[in-house]
Amino acid sequence: MRVRGVLFWVVLAGLALPALLLTVLRLTTPDVGTAVRGVSFAPLALPLYAAALVLLLARIAWPAGRQRRVWVAATVAALLPLGLHGWWLAPQFSGGQPAAAADARTFQVMTANLLTGHADPLEVMETIANEQVDILVLQEVTPEALAALDEAGLSTALPERAGEPGFGVMGTMILSVGEITEVSRLDTHMGSYAATVALPQGEVRMLGVHPVPPHNADVWSGELGVIEKTADDRVDLLAGDFNATPDHAPMRGIYDAGFRDAAEVANAGWQPTWPANGSMVGLPSPPVVQIDHVLVGERLTALDTRTVDITGTDHRAVIADVAFV
Repeated sequence: MRVRGVLFWVVLAGLALPALLLTVLRLTTPDVGTAVRGVSFAPLALPLYAAALVLLLARIAWPAGRQRRVWVAATVAALLPLGLHGWWLAPQFSGGQPAAAADARTFQVMTANLLTGHADPLEVMETIANEQVDILVLQEVTPEALAALDEAGLSTALPERAGEPGFGVMGTMILSVGEITEVSRLDTHMGSYAATVALPQGEVRMLGVHPVPPHNADVWSGELGVIEKTADDRVDLLAGDFNATPDHAPMRGIYDAGFRDAAEVANAGWQPTWPANGSMVGLPSPPVVQIDHVLVGERLTALDTRTVDITGTDHRAVIADVAFV
């Protein structure tokens, strides 16, 4: 009996303590890089709380004499943060979908982080062809990766381009089937660009972004602030590796500026994109962090979004079907 009790406490603590930490991080605005990165995992508190709740319900059924009231109270208490995390995540499953205009034609937007140019160029091109991509935003595109992609057909499929390749993580580019004009670089370290893209479906003012990861929280939040300030009422679309999730306060600031995640608009559900290579800090891990996004402004709606694995990179590509409202 004593062994069973110890095991119960060990398992309960292993579930509840990480979940409580994630709740505290989500409720606050941490300014330390490690804590900021911890916020990225906030959705994982839901299954942790759910498992703890199952354990507590089992404990209530366990003969406990006068302690039964304590376990009932603990179960009710566990429901509160479980419901809170559910409320935070719910918009991605029931966010509401503005109707597209009656004569609107859908266009496809894709964002992909190439992991310092190591993504398989043939798989990138296969995804572009299969998804009939009209606008592509690439991050961490090196000169060698761009040359390999062009050799595989990128320059033919998406001949218009803005931005430039760079070494390591520095290259960010916007590519399109339609003419790209009014290009300007944002003040972010790894490269982010504003541009106007002329598609057959209509003219789109957009940002292709790649702010720094939150190793230094002040620099990270400052770059997301630059993106928020640049995303004025002329901007229709944002796409890229934001290095931020919907649980981060600076990302919510961009939402408050009038933009919504295409996955939320399309009610596509939680779509984590990192780590797609099955490894996090050397440990096996499925994708659990949603940092790659397509955001739409008031003139656009999203009909569907999906993620695609590409060999050689630790990010899933995100594809959104977008139309004018």
